[in-house]
Amino acid sequence: MSGKTSKVMEASVPDASGRLSLSSIAHDALRARLRAGLVTPEDRLVDMEIATQLGMSRMPVREALLQLVAEGCLVSTARGYRIPTLNRDDVMEVFELRKLLEPRAAALAARDISREGIAQLGAALGEAKTAQATVDFSRLFRANADFRETWLGAVRNSRLAAVITRCADQVLTVRMSTLRDPAIQVIVVAGLQELHAAFARHDSVAAHDSMVRFVFAAERGYAALANASVE
Repeated sequence: MSGKTSKVMEASVPDASGRLSLSSIAHDALRARLRAGLVTPEDRLVDMEIATQLGMSRMPVREALLQLVAEGCLVSTARGYRIPTLNRDDVMEVFELRKLLEPRAAALAARDISREGIAQLGAALGEAKTAQATVDFSRLFRANADFRETWLGAVRNSRLAAVITRCADQVLTVRMSTLRDPAIQVIVVAGLQELHAAFARHDSVAAHDSMVRFVFAAERGYAALANASVE
């Protein structure tokens, strides 16, 4: 990676059955790194560097990068690939989708989430609380991502979960900026706690309503920061 250099998460080579292609492995490794907040807007992802880190040739890495571009997670530049810069209209469009989709998905997840899933949500919530208390942005970013991926994993409608995941992946830069704000950190952790309680009770109505409040609070927080930045 050019700019600030950091290594891509380790990926294992597929076994002889070839169940995973090299491009799929590269894609999953890169996407995991993006979702963990380990790629900043200043970083540039260069195919040759990533190929060396993953121990594979350049072509599958390039295919993985192009797939991430098609998914809206990256954009191509003369010096490699980077996280896209979104304007306010772009972000508000994503919020509109979130308000439409996430409450329904949360209701479905509350109905079907397993005991193990609830425990994982609790662990992510605990991490988020600790991160907020210690002003650890990176830890909070990962905990928030873990919480979202866990409840989305309980949504049996795979297409619905995939659309929500793609929306989340497309606004990584927004989450990186807003989660640094202490006031928004308080809102996020409180929202996660409310959602966890609904999921733990398998209360679909409460999960739906909690998610509505959570997304609207996130939208207001983003708008407040965006307005302050232009004043």
